[in-house]
Amino acid sequence: MTILADLQSRTRGWHRPATLAAAAFGVVAVLCVAAMLVDQRTLAGAPIWAKPLKFAVSGALYFATWSWLVSLLPRFRRTANWLTNLLVLIFAAEYVLLVFQAARGRASHFNVATPQDAAIFGTMAVMIAVLWVATLALTVLMLFTKVPDRASHWAVRAGAALSLVGITLGQLMTNPTAQQLAQWRTGGRPDLVGGHTVGLADGGPGLPILGWSTVAGDLRIPHFVGMHALQALPLLAIALAALATRFPRLRDDVVRGRLLLVGAAGYAGLIALVTWQALRAQSIAHPDATTLSAFALLVAAVGLGALAVVRVPDRAAVR
Repeated sequence: MTILADLQSRTRGWHRPATLAAAAFGVVAVLCVAAMLVDQRTLAGAPIWAKPLKFAVSGALYFATWSWLVSLLPRFRRTANWLTNLLVLIFAAEYVLLVFQAARGRASHFNVATPQDAAIFGTMAVMIAVLWVATLALTVLMLFTKVPDRASHWAVRAGAALSLVGITLGQLMTNPTAQQLAQWRTGGRPDLVGGHTVGLADGGPGLPILGWSTVAGDLRIPHFVGMHALQALPLLAIALAALATRFPRLRDDVVRGRLLLVGAAGYAGLIALVTWQALRAQSIAHPDATTLSAFALLVAAVGLGALAVVRVPDRAAVR
């Protein structure tokens, strides 16, 4: 069997519109890279096509994962298919608006500078709310998945739940900044309402490609980390299964399941940590001693939890 035929056999039961959307956004991501090379305009200090690129890559990962997750449902498949179709439609429409604004050299999010900008951002806000509700419904449906492997069982559920938390954390970016509130109090009208940088205005120095602020807190980080639990935890389950061929202890289904739960708890702690750091107006590139200490404690807790799972035999084995 060829690689392509094997891939087709594995993905035949996946949600087809979401699979096609993932492939389409993968192609769009490549086009965005080409656009960055041709059109070198910048907006708020970042390449104009960097944001469409990041959204395209995120969309490709998001829909590829949901396409697979929906195929695991033994019940409510029709409802899940309908909700996933809605996700594809909403995200695609939002992406069109984002690209439209990028082509005009205008900010897409938080931009209320003109009536047209405000209408576009308002429409996108409604779309994001619908996307959140649909994702919540799909996350609830994930409770009914039937996966024989315990690690995968918990990866699907915890990944979907933490991803929803990540999407929800994006709401923090819609709050007006202190500078914007001050403008209102003095009778002014800010061009932007909300922002992702904490402590400074958006548009300062940032990490390459990602654009995360290197001089202040950035709320995009917890949003990003949380959303991609949907991929990170299933990848952890796959890694544990692969390691089981070399480490006999990991061949125990219960052990892998418990390790996945430890990993999920650690990932939740990481989301909390980067959220706390961003809200303290601290850059991810320059953590202070308090943040480093908290991170060290988190790593130690996860390490000790994993060690306890691997080293301590379960009661059935003892008996």
